[in-house]
Amino acid sequence: MSATYLVSRTDAIGDVVLTLPVCGWLKQQFPDCRVVLIGRSYTAAVAAACPWVDDFLNLDELQTLPEPAQVAVLRRYEAAAIIHVFPNKLLARLAQKARIPLRIGTRNRWQHWLTCNRLVALSRRHSPLHEAQLNLQLLRPLGFVGEMSLAEIAPLVKLQPTEPLAEPWQGMLDARRPGQLNIILHPRSRGSAREWGLENFARLAQQLHSAGHRVFITGTAAEGEELAPWLKAYSYFITDNLTGLLSLPQFLAFIAAADGLVAGSTGPLHLAAALGRHALGLYPPIRPMHPGRWAPLGAHAEYMVFDKPDCEDCRTAPASCTCIRAIEPLAVLARLASWAALPPLAAS
Repeated sequence: MSATYLVSRTDAIGDVVLTLPVCGWLKQQFPDCRVVLIGRSYTAAVAAACPWVDDFLNLDELQTLPEPAQVAVLRRYEAAAIIHVFPNKLLARLAQKARIPLRIGTRNRWQHWLTCNRLVALSRRHSPLHEAQLNLQLLRPLGFVGEMSLAEIAPLVKLQPTEPLAEPWQGMLDARRPGQLNIILHPRSRGSAREWGLENFARLAQQLHSAGHRVFITGTAAEGEELAPWLKAYSYFITDNLTGLLSLPQFLAFIAAADGLVAGSTGPLHLAAALGRHALGLYPPIRPMHPGRWAPLGAHAEYMVFDKPDCEDCRTAPASCTCIRAIEPLAVLARLASWAALPPLAAS
């Protein structure tokens, strides 16, 4: 009987995307294994879109059960191991009670000393490694040795749309003129990253519009309400506002059918990179949020960062980070001008 591995990453979408190489490595090393990703409701669609993931365990649903039922759920998987990529006290305790044979966690979490039986020396805060490289280090008890380069890891950051893009969204993208690019701008980050600023995104949108390209603005419904005055002020060249209109599976399909996406270090940036589209990330040079740690990974993923040493000044005023806002819209436009239109990905 093939082994089952539980991979626990119960935080944000971008973090989950950069954990997919863990699932991919397991599939490479143990082709007949079953990989179960443990995550939150809002990342279920990401798990469904990853070819390395066989099943998804929803932590939000699990938490509604009494503890004996929670333990029973974990036991039913008959897992050979659980990898706690993101520490979660509840899951660490449940995995121990479910008697999962191999329970892997980091040494710098006290609850892992009580609940895990394989501890990996891993400190993320001051490490020079990328997040995906750090995640793979947790596979050492399963035979992972050394490090993989980002070029080796990038093919393991893989997503495929799970459903076709519905009308009218597909029609909007198909209406392009010769030479026109369909570019997604995702200006907000929900507080997860430093933001480039609405003024910069407006200037870029205006420049893209002047160059004959089509601009789509995406975000959550709440972000759409917040952006309403800005969208109205620049409605002449921002005509396609999709905030709050796409489910996550449809958002994946839309990104896959567009030419590329520009954003800060957000989930949508990493989704675009994993879908094989052009993905341009805008970053500050501040550690640990710099691209050395969080750059998007994919065949057409890239980033821009202001050429300045680690900026201590911006640490005390994250809402007005001058480092990331110093990236010039014209420089971003020049990078986008080099993008060649990629063919749409076929839905799996």
